[in-house]
Amino acid sequence: MPEKPARIRYDCSKCPGYCCSYPRIEVKEADLRRLARHFSLTPEEAGRRFTRWYESDEGRERILRHNKDEIYGSICRFFDRKARRCTVYAARPDVCRDYPNGTRCGYYDFVSFERKHQDDPEFIPLS
Repeated sequence: MPEKPARIRYDCSKCPGYCCSYPRIEVKEADLRRLARHFSLTPEEAGRRFTRWYESDEGRERILRHNKDEIYGSICRFFDRKARRCTVYAARPDVCRDYPNGTRCGYYDFVSFERKHQDDPEFIPLS
């Protein structure tokens, strides 16, 4: 008998976009091509408009640019700050597709707990 897939225990649509506030959201070449197709651009133009290079001791990586955000300080440039949703969900980078790499999201568990105990379904813990 085939094994049942694990049940996902989080709902991104009920989260204010915590993972989208990570300062380094890596963009690989395949991600860049996907974004370019989404916007009818060349990969080079998409790279210039949407990404920047980040240098660290581990090397150089291409990451998504950010915009200012009233909740987290800064957030992915593709994040709708009013609706609190990704505007390029179908074209999002692989790192976003894979997050949180399991059936649970720690931040979702935390925000759900706080909303329940604050008796406020919209509560966003800021620190």
